[in-house]
Amino acid sequence: MTAPLIDPFARAITYLRLSVTDRCDFRCVYCMSENMTFLPKKDLLTLEELDRLCSTFIGLGVRKLRITGGEPLVRRDIMSFFQSMSRHLQSGALDELTLTTNGNQLHRFAAELYAAGVRRINISLDTLDADKFAKITRWGKLQNVLRGIDAALAAGLKVKLNTVALRAFNEDELFDLTAFCAARGMDLTFIEVMPMGDLGEEDRVGQYWALSDLQNQLAGRFTLTELPDRTGGPARYIRLEETGQRIGLITPLTHNFCESCNRVRVTCTGEIYTCLGQEGSADLRGPLRASEGNLVLEQAIRAAIGSKPKGHDFDYSRGDEGGKMSRHMSHTGG
Repeated sequence: MTAPLIDPFARAITYLRLSVTDRCDFRCVYCMSENMTFLPKKDLLTLEELDRLCSTFIGLGVRKLRITGGEPLVRRDIMSFFQSMSRHLQSGALDELTLTTNGNQLHRFAAELYAAGVRRINISLDTLDADKFAKITRWGKLQNVLRGIDAALAAGLKVKLNTVALRAFNEDELFDLTAFCAARGMDLTFIEVMPMGDLGEEDRVGQYWALSDLQNQLAGRFTLTELPDRTGGPARYIRLEETGQRIGLITPLTHNFCESCNRVRVTCTGEIYTCLGQEGSADLRGPLRASEGNLVLEQAIRAAIGSKPKGHDFDYSRGDEGGKMSRHMSHTGG
């Protein structure tokens, strides 16, 4: 059972994105409906089970672990999980422990995260306008997120902003966002909006802003240099020569990046999704609880990796949400 995790397309799986909760303290319009029904707490894996699950993946060759949600920092006692996972960093079995957060609770936990071995984090932020922020998150206050960013930087964490590119919403903030990050030494990654879950009356196709257009706008003001950088995820990077900053582009719609996919996602209930853009999943909670040993769990993980598809089918070109997933992004874990 020491063989590495290799999928049917010869891609090594070295990156696990683990959702620790489907709950969130925001209700972002492209991610959730306003009146979400969340899972009963009894259905979630315990923190001890999440530890065992992650440790098994690490034993099978996973080198990067990203904690997601929902919003991971709303999970009760989540810092004890980070503290426990830090042992894999100390042993050298894990290269990186990180998380994606909306930043709302970050001021409370930034120093503890650094102490647990986290060195860089992603913060989701789509606008620097307080009124627009309240509108897109439905419940959020921009000042709390800015406070979290300041706390993270003060704690020594490297911060990257993740911004979903939304037509007619933050197009006019492209250069404000780049300047905000440049002034603080932060990377910035733009993400195309993906067809995940039913948003009620929200028009996701109308929200879609192709990053090819965004890049053209950047090129009209800056000298762009393509970079070979890879951070374990799907982003490709460019440098703005005038500021020296790095901009990431995640383009599942305009450029399918599936050929280099090295990751799987596990939900807070122990479902493994080997592709964000496919419905297929497998249960790991049953095997996890089947015995105190890990052999059954390891076999279930390998079986799931063995059925990993070649890629997603996201497509807006026909004017509808082609390849739409029934589950919300918050369920899968971003």
